[in-house]
Amino acid sequence: MLEILYQDEYLVAINKPAGLLVHKSRIAAEEKLNAMHQLRDQLGQWVYPIHRLDRPTSGVLLFALDKETATEVQEQFSRHTIKKHYLAVVRGVTPIEAIIDVPLEKELDQDTMQEAETYYKRLATVELDIAVSRYPTSRYSLIEVVPKTGRMHQIRRHMAKSRHYIIGDTKHGDNKHNKMFRENFEIDNLLLHAYFIEMTHPKSGEPLAISAPLPEYFDDLVAEFGWTEAIYGSDEA
Repeated sequence: MLEILYQDEYLVAINKPAGLLVHKSRIAAEEKLNAMHQLRDQLGQWVYPIHRLDRPTSGVLLFALDKETATEVQEQFSRHTIKKHYLAVVRGVTPIEAIIDVPLEKELDQDTMQEAETYYKRLATVELDIAVSRYPTSRYSLIEVVPKTGRMHQIRRHMAKSRHYIIGDTKHGDNKHNKMFRENFEIDNLLLHAYFIEMTHPKSGEPLAISAPLPEYFDDLVAEFGWTEAIYGSDEA
């Protein structure tokens, strides 16, 4: 069963697990299971995908329950009035905050360049007494990422261009660091999670905010690295 984060007569949001396709794709034509069909069967009605998450990315995924609502929300995306917030673990110590404004090649048409802009801020860092490559220790940052545009693999590609590779990214990442996390923390997942979305409800006009809890493997790592307060704040009054 998919975890439902929000549902009314117009919209439904799920916490997509890592590894699940949003819908059928010719890029992964052999894969039969996808979130759209699974949610349709779970609700017993047709659902309309509004946006996408990369297959290895977990977190908030929004569907409409009718075509009109899907069109209305997609228009909000096209106007860049919807804000999607991600959490990621990346290689190295990043700047406190930065905007990456680097055009990206269209992945299925590399002769076409698309404007792309990604904002992030650093929430926490850790230095581990584990050697990776020629360095005796390894350093990582927990960042919050808000993409301003929605290009394919945008966050992963932008972080790679800044050499702050997302841990677990086997396509755009650094395999030496991926291997270290597999061997030392038993993590073989992309550490990128869509944890929060802010938008205007297409029917009521009221603000709508939906959040998705971290996957267990991500949350356990946050605790192990002492990053819990950076995400959840202090429990003290």
